Amino acid sequence: MAPSAVEVLPESDTSTFTIPDRLTIQSVAKRRAASGKLIAGAAAAADVHSFKGRTQHVHKANAKRWDHRLTEEAKARTGSSLKEAAKYLGQPGGGLPSSEYFPLDEIKFKVPALGHFSAKDIHEHGVVLTAGKHDMAEDKSLFDIATALQYGQGHGAAQLLRWIIEHTEIVHNPTYQDWSCTMTIGSTSAFDITLRMFTKPGNWILSEEFTFPAMVESAAPMGVKVAAVGMDEHGMRAESLDEVLSSWDEKVRGGPKPFLVYTVPTGQNPTGATQTLERRKAIYAVAQKHDLYIVEDEPYYFLQMQPYTGPNAPDVPPPASHEEFLKSLVPSYLSLDTDGRVMRMDSFSKVIAPGGRVGWITASEQICERYSKHADLATQGPSGLSQLMLFKLLDEHWGHAGYLDWLIHIRMEYTARRNVILEACETYLPGDLISWAPPMAGMFHWLKVEYRKHPHYGKKTAIEIEEEIFHKLMEHGTLLMKGSWFRAEQELAVETMFLRATYAAVPSEQIQEAVRRLGAAIRDSFGDATAANGVL
Repeated sequence: MAPSAVEVLPESDTSTFTIPDRLTIQSVAKRRAASGKLIAGAAAAADVHSFKGRTQHVHKANAKRWDHRLTEEAKARTGSSLKEAAKYLGQPGGGLPSSEYFPLDEIKFKVPALGHFSAKDIHEHGVVLTAGKHDMAEDKSLFDIATALQYGQGHGAAQLLRWIIEHTEIVHNPTYQDWSCTMTIGSTSAFDITLRMFTKPGNWILSEEFTFPAMVESAAPMGVKVAAVGMDEHGMRAESLDEVLSSWDEKVRGGPKPFLVYTVPTGQNPTGATQTLERRKAIYAVAQKHDLYIVEDEPYYFLQMQPYTGPNAPDVPPPASHEEFLKSLVPSYLSLDTDGRVMRMDSFSKVIAPGGRVGWITASEQICERYSKHADLATQGPSGLSQLMLFKLLDEHWGHAGYLDWLIHIRMEYTARRNVILEACETYLPGDLISWAPPMAGMFHWLKVEYRKHPHYGKKTAIEIEEEIFHKLMEHGTLLMKGSWFRAEQELAVETMFLRATYAAVPSEQIQEAVRRLGAAIRDSFGDATAANGVL
């Protein structure tokens, strides 16, 4: 498709300006060639503008400033003066240990060949990647052990950051000019830093009524509370978000009206809910109305699955191309963000491995700069060894196309596991006592329990009944998480009861057996009278 052209309006220039096409897998090589060879030694600063293409986004507006939302701590951070020196000297500042004394000369690891992604294929036909200590000096690679294992910048190594920025643009194509990325050591740490940047003791933040417990537990010691926003099968409800904010009473709540909203829009933990495009647009409109800042936590974004068509139905074929795969993804908040009011948190934890502790945020340059200044004097960058291995895998071996092939592969794997648990639920669970909506993404299956039908309802509280069911599950040799563990506001009255199951970590046979035991435990807890309604 030919580039479109628009007229530039300022009186000083009446020429025509060509809007570049968005970055694609096919055009990455051309951009890199135009930027020249990447040379980034120890503690080298990353040229993000070069990675983005210097003229690629100049036709877009700049992001909104967030000075009025940042804490005094965030504004005051100046970063590391010694690392700043490296930008001007071309050499790392400060006293760095000599790589001569790093007791590693070469690292080898086996990874999947393109298109051969099963565990058996990796073991029998995998490709061995090699990283040497001085590959850069010997012109064998753009990254090596001597550089990766040295101290680095808070934004991470330029070699991997370039790949991350390209990937972000290919998938999300942010709509404003001054977007940027900076690496993290995972989203839990990233959220901890985000809280320090935006909140202070006595503040509230907003999240789904059932949410990721580590988020609540990170905020609590900082004196920050979480206000629950109502949900349905599509996740956070825009009307509930607006209602919570419009009716906020500082005296009742004991704190000012919140402006930071944390959400897991895709395959939400614990509910498995995925916000539709229409839902995301509605929530973004509420964010504009109340001047909110959105933290989009998306560890499960690429675990969006094929549609569920019912038990014993034929499998939906995988996407036929990279373009079809990308179009099948629900657009992110980042892709909808015209104001720069979204910080997107990405992670390799669910799609490569959690122990690598490498992720990244995408936000406006202002926010990324403040974040990296904090990281420089706190977490610093992710593990150099992890960054080196990811660079060898993602940049040198798979490339962007191979990574999308991998993501399509794990989509189909998770789809198959999801289908197994849903078919097992339809076979073994009493439908009058437990109900569910098929998850469309993520790793979790959220089961609603009709606790008001329990024989102890009216005699015990909902929490006591939940505890009784939980112990019955363990008696039957299966373990599901109690829904109450995920409540954003523990003080609110319990109106519903849920159990969280996962289909991510065990083989199909074990999923089926676990659900069979769940059904038996539920019938046991609710009384033998229900046994006639299903299979024991």
